[in-house]
Amino acid sequence: MTNALPPEPKRKRRPPLPVLRVGAKLTPKVLPRIPAGLQRMLAGGGAVVIDGNTLDPTLQLLVAALRLNGVTGLVLDEHDVATSRQAFTDLCVAMGGAPAQIQVEALSIPGPDGGAGIGARHYRPPAAADPPLLVFFHGGGYVLGGLDSYDALCRLICRDAEVQVLSVDYRLAPEHPAPAAVDDCYAAYRWAAENAARLGADPMRIAVGGDSAGGALAATVAQLVRDAGPEAVPQPVLQLLIYPWTDLVAPSRSRALFAEGFVLTQRDLDWCGSAYLEGSGLAADDPRVSPLRAPDLTGLPPALVLTAGFDPLRDEGERYAEALAAAGVPVDLRRKTALLHGFVNFNELGGAVRQAIAEMVSALAAHLRRS
Repeated sequence: MTNALPPEPKRKRRPPLPVLRVGAKLTPKVLPRIPAGLQRMLAGGGAVVIDGNTLDPTLQLLVAALRLNGVTGLVLDEHDVATSRQAFTDLCVAMGGAPAQIQVEALSIPGPDGGAGIGARHYRPPAAADPPLLVFFHGGGYVLGGLDSYDALCRLICRDAEVQVLSVDYRLAPEHPAPAAVDDCYAAYRWAAENAARLGADPMRIAVGGDSAGGALAATVAQLVRDAGPEAVPQPVLQLLIYPWTDLVAPSRSRALFAEGFVLTQRDLDWCGSAYLEGSGLAADDPRVSPLRAPDLTGLPPALVLTAGFDPLRDEGERYAEALAAAGVPVDLRRKTALLHGFVNFNELGGAVRQAIAEMVSALAAHLRRS
């Protein structure tokens, strides 16, 4: 199996970054105010119904607006990663909503094997005594994303679930191919487990979580911690896996159904996956990059798994949940049928998106209370 980057398509003209920034700022202010029927009309017609699921009208108009701005996927230009990263961050910041006012501290965590420090942000909930700690890994296909992209989400989780959050700024591809991201996330989790008491968190209630590529990293860290044994590092009490990218190569029905037109595209997955593997020496079916391929899933911590009805990663996220359950792991699987990939970054859109995020945060809090 080759790890070479896919053939380069003919380059398309994309709008300049300032135009994308203006669009990102205006969209969440305008879209939620439009009645649902008018939203669908502006998006080009009636409701979008695929595989028995009906796309939320605000999200339907959002993807139409992105197309009008020349945005057909998360990777804007395979030749200009920096611009794609900035556009991704701008979109997440604009759509994330007003940041919750809580205590936030920048940290540097020792890197793996004594390497360079790993940037992180530590979020503390107000007036919570010995709260749980969530070690969080952001999404972005191992290529995009960072602390700023997920700041609003981490603040929201921290405040509303009353948990501490440690958001980890792991190294990105293609500059740092696999398993750099895994190594950083595992090192960050170990550090968090060793320093939970110093952070003011309950050392017996540490969870690991993330979305998309970050969900895969959370799943992989849980596997590595189990394999290391409790004498090496305490096992997480919970895995929060938000539409996780659990298999770099496996075909699925949802990948075929939603290959284009719903924010995350198959082209994004192909390019990001290849960028992550290029020069790594790892095959795409290595469990360190495809946790669904792990031969043994027994003994892993309970999992709260969320998927979205209009997401190319939907089926493999649910396959991972089913495989965990078959291995005897307690699983709480929740499919948000009307939503699409990336919805946890779109809280400012309100409506069904905000409700789904609130339900996720409430479920996380409930699971951590029971742990």
